[in-house]
Amino acid sequence: MKKAPTLPAVFAILISGALSADAQSTATVMPSRQPKPGSSGAYTLHVDAEEVVLNCTVLDNRGELVNDLTENNFKVFEDKTQQTVISVQHQDTPVSIGLLVDNSGSMSIKRAAVASAALDLVKASNPQDETFVINFSDQAYLDQDFTSDLDKLQNGLSHLSLSGATALYDTVVTAADKMERSATRPRKVLIVITDGDDNASRLTVDDAIHRVQDMQGPIIYSIGLMFGSGGSRHAKHDLRALSSETGGIAFFPSSLKDIDSVAADVARDIRNQYAIAYHSPRALVGGYHTVKVEARDQGQSPLTVYTRPGYFSKQFASRNPKMDAK
Repeated sequence: MKKAPTLPAVFAILISGALSADAQSTATVMPSRQPKPGSSGAYTLHVDAEEVVLNCTVLDNRGELVNDLTENNFKVFEDKTQQTVISVQHQDTPVSIGLLVDNSGSMSIKRAAVASAALDLVKASNPQDETFVINFSDQAYLDQDFTSDLDKLQNGLSHLSLSGATALYDTVVTAADKMERSATRPRKVLIVITDGDDNASRLTVDDAIHRVQDMQGPIIYSIGLMFGSGGSRHAKHDLRALSSETGGIAFFPSSLKDIDSVAADVARDIRNQYAIAYHSPRALVGGYHTVKVEARDQGQSPLTVYTRPGYFSKQFASRNPKMDAK
């Protein structure tokens, strides 16, 4: 996936406090080794053009989180060449979270359980996280901007229309642009909750993935409510692609009663990621660079690592004028 897409000329997306169209594509945005809030409460990000930072979730063969690894347990490869890891951190740093909740007609019997699970997810997250809520169908509405106030988030999740089609890919790109523009926390995550195929976006799933990769955008966690008659094999494939290509994980609960446990898993994964840093001699070379992270436990058994599969260097991530067309 080496071609950055262009946004469609017209977005059928209604976001309160309209999102401006001048976001800059970035290469690797590196959080400082110890992110700290400034006087305004915002967390400062320090940028080193040659340093690449990967946020990684590590699981054992039972699917359980592994939280006791050091630099010696990891190997990082960029463009198939092993790199020297300069630091591994395992800290519960604050996160900017975007909750993207399907508000189409097919969600009518699921929305109450989804809203409850999403709120529980926020409660289980770091108290210093900031979260916004976008409810979407064929249009997307920013029903709550960034906040840590649970009452405001609950109110945002309660804004229902439950009608229309599903424009998931357009919504993902718009939410990622918002993250790029106004998120203040060291890490960024989008959580997508939907029950079916995208049937209204102007963008394709590949367009959405490329756009998020191009801006070194947020990690995407997907929760696909594909039980019953909702969702196709194609929809599952696309949710897995959105997540895996951005470093996240796709979950598919088997019933409404499983949504709470899945939401808890997502919150736990977000709070237990490793930040692996290395200096890349290729980071200033234009183009897309593949990344692979391997990990072994203290007994040298292989572990499963979820992280983004690559990044665009800053020289390559140039702005296309067509992206700003209206």
